[in-house]
Amino acid sequence: MSFTWTAHRFAGGALALDVANSIILRCDPARRIDRFADVAAIDSFAEAANRFGAESARFGRLSPVAAENRSRLLSLREATDRHFRAAVSAEAGAELLADLLEAIAAVLRGSVHHGGPLPLDAATAHSALSLAANPEPDRLKICPNCGWLFLDRSRNRSRTWCDMAVCGNRSKAKRHYHRNREETGR
Repeated sequence: MSFTWTAHRFAGGALALDVANSIILRCDPARRIDRFADVAAIDSFAEAANRFGAESARFGRLSPVAAENRSRLLSLREATDRHFRAAVSAEAGAELLADLLEAIAAVLRGSVHHGGPLPLDAATAHSALSLAANPEPDRLKICPNCGWLFLDRSRNRSRTWCDMAVCGNRSKAKRHYHRNREETGR
């Protein structure tokens, strides 16, 4: 099955959150899809992040992850998701933060960067470290439709969905459908 990274896949507002969101329907084991299960998808993610990522100006052009570093990127992805998902519900403790910092350190120790474009794994580690160092708990949210993590950058912090054009529209269409169904008595 062919997969293309689109702008919607980068709705997290930070590279580390976009990487964490590479698992679709994470909380639904029956429908869960790991987009990074395919090595080609990891490589194409770096290129798509160059076009669509919120932090593309910060990191410049990203390069793919070296083959020997992919497992560390996946460990960082899971630690990022666990820590920030718990932070949304104010349950993030020292243990989850320590796990995240250990995953960041492992990536940074193992990442090869000799000038030129920053590898995706190193940029993700920097992004996660920045989020952990400058927490904005009232800006970090979980989309009620898809379960993705995202930063609410709206002025009044009222954003509900990761992407209004996708999840917001789905939610509104669902409410409209149920409201009309109740009115017609079906």
